[in-house]
Formats: sequence, structure tokens, C-alpha cells
Amino acid sequence: MAENNTAPAPEKKGKLKLILTVVVITLLAIGLSVAGTLWFLKDDAASVTDESASEPAAPEFQASIYSDIQKPLRTTVQAQGRQRYAQIYLSFEAKDSAALEGAEKHMPLILNQLNMLLGSTEFAELQTPEGRRALSRKMLEAVNKMLEQEGEPAIAGVLFRNFVVQ
Repeated sequence: MAENNTAPAPEKKGKLKLILTVVVITLLAIGLSVAGTLWFLKDDAASVTDESASEPAAPEFQASIYSDIQKPLRTTVQAQGRQRYAQIYLSFEAKDSAALEGAEKHMPLILNQLNMLLGSTEFAELQTPEGRRALSRKMLEAVNKMLEQEGEPAIAGVLFRNFVVQ
């Protein structure tokens, strides 16, 4: 009546061995992947360093500096036999502070020339974005020409902060 129930117990060590093997293989694959990536990147970095050593370095970015002209340019503009009014607040852009200092030193001459340029511009041109861009380019050329005559460095741009025509 006594039965012999000595059936073999399921092997827990086998499952544990399988899990450990999978974990070890996964970690080994990840490690080899990282090592291979670093090895290839090291070779690329060395070749980039070799190439950059033979070529001259590119110029570094240099931020612009600005100077606001506090008083606006105000003048009348002719438009089909009528007088119109124009008012522009300006800022100068430069890469070098010496250019802005030179412009500040010769500001009366610059403002006179810019007022003359604005007054000689057609009203229809001032109403279009293209005409305003053209006026900005003309003003930049005029300012740089005056600064060159005075022996000062050139500015990079003439910017309109506020532009009103009536």
C-alpha cells in the first residue's frame, strides 16, 4: 500500500542556467557593440584631426554689435505733386566696435547724408518692401563711403527699427 512516489523533481538549476546564459550573452553583445563603436569613432576622430590640421581653421563666428540712433530721420518726400512725410528710426550693425565709434564720431555728417538720400527717394518706393531694402542698401553704401573718406572702418548694415510714411 505504500507507493513509492520518488518521481524526479523538476530541475530548477537548468532554468537558472539558461537565464544566466542569456543574460551573459546579452551583456557580452552589448559590450562588444560599444567597444566596436568606440574603436570606429576613434579612427574617424583621428582622420578628422589629421584633415583639420592640414587645412586652415575656419573663421569663428563673430556676433554683430548694434548702435541705435536715438533721433529719427524726418523729411518730406515728393509723391505725385504732393508732399508726404517720412520718419525712420535707424540702427547701425557692425562686427567691430571701432566702426560704431567712428560712425558716432561723424554722426552729423552721416545724418545729413542719410536725410538727403531719404528726401530724394520716391514715395512709391518707400511703400514696398523691395524699395525699403533698396533704401537700406543705399544708406549702407552712403555711410560706408563717408566712413572710408574719414579713415574709419565700415559698418555691416543699416537697420530700420521703425519706418513711417504718410
